[in-house]
Amino acid sequence: MCNDNDHNQSNGSGMDQLKNNINGSKAVDKSQLLAIIHFLKKNELSGAEEALRKEVSNLISEDDIKNISSTDLNDSAFSSFAYRTEGNPNIYEDNYKQLQRFVDGSLDSYRHELSKLLYPVFVHMYLELVCSDHEDQAISFMRQFKNQQDFVYTNDVNKLSLVTKREHFSIYNEVTESFRNSQQLYTIRLSRDSYNYLKRFLQDKSQTSTGKATILVNIIQEHLFIDVYDGLTRSKANVEAISGAMFGEAIRDTNKQKVFYGLMKEPEIKVDMFEMDIDLDSSSQQNFANDSSIGEGSSTHTGSSGAMSIKKKKTKKDSSQAKKARNDPNAPAPTRIPLPELRDAEQFEKIRARKEAAKVLNLGPETLPSICLYTLLNSQANAHETSPICAEVSDDSTLLAVAQDLENLDKESDDVFLKMMDEHNVEVKIFYGHNGPVYGLSFSPCKDLLFSLMEFAHWTNVVVYKGHCFPVWGVKFSPQGYYFASCSHDRTARLWATDNYSPLRYFVGHFTDVDCIQFHPNSNYIATGSSDRSVRLWDCLNGNCVRHMTGHKGNIHTLAFENSGRFLASAGADKRILIWDLASSHLVADLCGGHTEPIYTLTFNRGTDATILASGGLDNQVILWDIQTLLEDIDFEELTPTSTPSIKAKNEAYLLASYPTKSTQIY
Repeated sequence: MCNDNDHNQSNGSGMDQLKNNINGSKAVDKSQLLAIIHFLKKNELSGAEEALRKEVSNLISEDDIKNISSTDLNDSAFSSFAYRTEGNPNIYEDNYKQLQRFVDGSLDSYRHELSKLLYPVFVHMYLELVCSDHEDQAISFMRQFKNQQDFVYTNDVNKLSLVTKREHFSIYNEVTESFRNSQQLYTIRLSRDSYNYLKRFLQDKSQTSTGKATILVNIIQEHLFIDVYDGLTRSKANVEAISGAMFGEAIRDTNKQKVFYGLMKEPEIKVDMFEMDIDLDSSSQQNFANDSSIGEGSSTHTGSSGAMSIKKKKTKKDSSQAKKARNDPNAPAPTRIPLPELRDAEQFEKIRARKEAAKVLNLGPETLPSICLYTLLNSQANAHETSPICAEVSDDSTLLAVAQDLENLDKESDDVFLKMMDEHNVEVKIFYGHNGPVYGLSFSPCKDLLFSLMEFAHWTNVVVYKGHCFPVWGVKFSPQGYYFASCSHDRTARLWATDNYSPLRYFVGHFTDVDCIQFHPNSNYIATGSSDRSVRLWDCLNGNCVRHMTGHKGNIHTLAFENSGRFLASAGADKRILIWDLASSHLVADLCGGHTEPIYTLTFNRGTDATILASGGLDNQVILWDIQTLLEDIDFEELTPTSTPSIKAKNEAYLLASYPTKSTQIY
């Protein structure tokens, strides 16, 4: 399939499409309907089953439903993914070799883009042979061309090679499931010159080789989406920089939507009728935060030993807001997504955080940050406990949360509540509630909540949010609180609110696990990284994917938004850090060569401006990168949706320092 401008997809629901098909717009196979009814019955989806039976009552009788066999069901499920088969299975190897010779013999300016055809054509030719029960020819085809594919697809090809018989399609395989999905097409971006060159080749082959070239034509037309653009053909460096994703490059139309990446003005905070003089330890601050009954006309004063005094005074604005920032034209409207008003405790925390931030040194090449590593002693208190799986530090660095696998704990025992409530005076608290390994932690901004949801005021599990079908790999609170997001092995991310048991938004589009998730600083967007080697930006308002960015050559483990909200950093198994411009969706920097093992953590310095990016991974070192210089080197006039900007890759120019540990991996 080729589309020069628009890539339209149906927005109707599955039931609406089915109704249209039944009413005659498309022919519906009877066996497919029986397979759907059988699936609904098997999974006890009685409501959907009854509705479907009513719609198809004129096509399917009760006897048809009773007489359906499992063999028929397997055939009907397979038929929806059937390929066009040629009579002679031996011509597949010849056709693939012809395509290879065409790519190798093309002009240098075209070769880099046209070479991206080889992998998807290889996959679909192999699947076509397997689907047609040509097992011997499929194995021979795989053996001959397997090692000629791009190294990025090595793991995918290995998974694909496990499927050698038609019956193997009943076993879940993420590669075959994705490529056999008729709604998903592998995307290849070609310049108009490259596309015309390819078209002439296919036309010539169709005229000179009757029947043989139709295999290539069918696969390219039915299983590939060629995104044609006008202008000069991209260089090899530009093509390679954004290749490597499981399903090719991003479709340009996906990245045309406007992203409000700017930061909203901070809400005006007032100190209601009193001024707080704090000269106490953190426990007194916590007592104040938990006390929301202090209002107008109240006056609190502790004894001579106390250190917090609250005196009634005139209403006074927070002095840290004296200089009001101008409205950012790229920022979303404050009411774009609903946010609750700040509670007294949250206002207090914001005032305290701002005053603390004013004391922080401005970091840069001349002023590098301190690096502290925490060691957990005796973390395996019992024989059934494992080492910590993940950890999270609160924004003010006063709390450290560590998750372990406590799946053998009996949460139904009579004394489990006593275990949660004991030892009030110790510095370590244990939350019990999960019945399996915990892979993600996130503090709320006001520091009183932790996803599952745990409440620090009473050290209890408040709510359990159920919805994901498989393990949850990560969670993240919104910078404004109230909302939090989760990502899972079920290939989805979800948006939740603390006062709602059900997810508010489903973010669906990744082809494999969603491994990491991050909230945008303005809370209007969520970024996700996946094992399909792509990064996506989702709009919390409507759940749409507004940015799809490809370029990683391995699983993505970590994401970090730059302080202004315009840039996003991602890193993972390919040992590279990619910097993306969200305004244009372009890749602007590729920082590779610093790490020698997969990268698992990224973080920008705190403050208004991003000057330093810290990264850590399995190579036992923390590396600091000069983001201030990197952003100064970017030519922002190049960053337009239709341009192909240069990519900064001078690693030695941006690497500030490297701090190796003795044998400690950094997560």
